[in-house]
Amino acid sequence: MTPTAVGPIVRGGLLLPEAVLSSSLFSVLAAFVAINTVIYASLALANILPKIYPTDWVTDRNRRTETRSIYPDAEA
Repeated sequence: MTPTAVGPIVRGGLLLPEAVLSSSLFSVLAAFVAINTVIYASLALANILPKIYPTDWVTDRNRRTETRSIYPDAEA
C-alpha cells in the first residue's frame, strides 16, 4: 500500500492464491453457486409471468352440448 494525499491505495477485493482457485473444492463450490443462481433466477421469472392453466388449451369431452340452465336461450 502506497499512501497518497487521499489515503492508502488498496489493490481491491479479496485476493486468493492460485492454489486455492484451482482446487477441486473451489470448483465444486463455484458450480453450486452457479446452479443455485440459475434456479433462483428461474423462480423469480416464474413469479413474474402470469399463471398458465392447461385446461384452457385442452378441450374437455365431458362438456354438455346443450345448456341445462333455467334460461335455455342464454349462451354459455
